[in-house]
Amino acid sequence: MRPVSSWKIKDSRWIGLADPVIMGVVNCTPDSFYDGGRHVEPDSALRHGLLLASQGALILDVGGESTRPGSRPVGVQQELERVLPVVRGLSAASLEAESSVASSIVSIDTTKSAVAARCLQDGASIVNDVSGCRFDPELMDVLGQFKPGYVLMHAQGSPESMQQDPRYDDIVDEVRLFFEQRMEALGRSGLPEEHVVLDPGIGFGKRLEHNLELLRNIEVFQELGRPILVGVSNKSLWKDLLGLELEERGTVTQVAAALLAARGVRIHRMHDVRATARTLRVEKALRVGGGPAC
Repeated sequence: MRPVSSWKIKDSRWIGLADPVIMGVVNCTPDSFYDGGRHVEPDSALRHGLLLASQGALILDVGGESTRPGSRPVGVQQELERVLPVVRGLSAASLEAESSVASSIVSIDTTKSAVAARCLQDGASIVNDVSGCRFDPELMDVLGQFKPGYVLMHAQGSPESMQQDPRYDDIVDEVRLFFEQRMEALGRSGLPEEHVVLDPGIGFGKRLEHNLELLRNIEVFQELGRPILVGVSNKSLWKDLLGLELEERGTVTQVAAALLAARGVRIHRMHDVRATARTLRVEKALRVGGGPAC
């Protein structure tokens, strides 16, 4: 089945997905697993987002609450204090014709309805939600009102406890059923299907064997008729599989991105945007019918 070639976001805009795109990670947190604390100050996070955009990130995913295993939730006000200046700054920059981020799109990585609503009012066009609207059911109302792009991700449990003892009978079937049920609920709440992309949630309530089974069967989720987003950037599955520490995972992250792009994954959530842009150029150049790389 051919991948879906577009994704509808806020204000009836569309993201073209004929070729894979990069979602750059802008962590505004002190405790995220990869770069927690590096960009906790809004000015630093804003500069980082602008850099990622200049390196090739079409989407800038701004997050103010860590979702690494064992992390604890933060309050609405604290999360807004972390992300709102960054969302506003990146959104303003994207409107300036002279800006290097003229084509970038801001995403807010949150599970909270109040945070999503405020950020959508102030320039965000996408909501990236690890909870599937299960932590805060009022988020569905926000999605129905604003009709942003929405990343529907599967997770078993909450970040605080999700890795304690994850179990599945058939993980591919269970994740597919989750997507079907949540898309139906989103539709009833007023968010049309064309606004939704699907993320199998690598590392969220899953052991190594679960993560690998999902990645091996990624085409199954394309059968649901929605674009697929995958986040494998520097994650602990590479330590579980190969014994790699955090600073050693860059190469395998890029190998996985190339393989997944070739199999139809259209949105890649990544920390190292420069390397991923090169990876995707190579994948396109070697793809049958992909044409020249430049």
